[in-house]
Amino acid sequence: MTTASSADHPTRRDFLFVATGAAAAVGGAAALWPFISQMNPDASTIAAGAPIEVDLSPVAEGQDIKVFWRGKPIYISHRTKKQIDEARAVNVASLPDPQTDEARVKSGHEQWLVVIGICTHLGCIPIAHEGNYDGFFCPCHGSQYDSSGRIRQGPAPANLPVPPYQFVSDTKIQIG
Repeated sequence: MTTASSADHPTRRDFLFVATGAAAAVGGAAALWPFISQMNPDASTIAAGAPIEVDLSPVAEGQDIKVFWRGKPIYISHRTKKQIDEARAVNVASLPDPQTDEARVKSGHEQWLVVIGICTHLGCIPIAHEGNYDGFFCPCHGSQYDSSGRIRQGPAPANLPVPPYQFVSDTKIQIG
């Protein structure tokens, strides 16, 4: 005659042991969460200008995305080869605010344009892929920027500013 051991069938003691262990793990995690969470910057710090990271991998060629940094809209454009060629073919001396396309993008990542999306005339938000230069069009007073964010036409006095940013990897940038 053989008897069943506790390894074959869990006992009530085994259940209580596992349940107590699970409750202790959940309680420990709940107690640690506020301590770990308080190490993150709060919303006011993020709004004041903490750096943000943006994953560029879902942005298709020819597509723009808009993110917010320091409460300002930031346009990130994945430019096409045609847009890059057109931006580089412009006579820089003919621009109201002369600046080369190479000076406005990061070397080795020429397909990515990152600009602050606030018109330099009166602060309206321009619309991407509009206007005569396949760049940005300000609907308030008609300023037009090219695919490099340089002012080409209208009352705006300067190019769209380029925020401080760097490439963390080939598909991720850090703004700020």
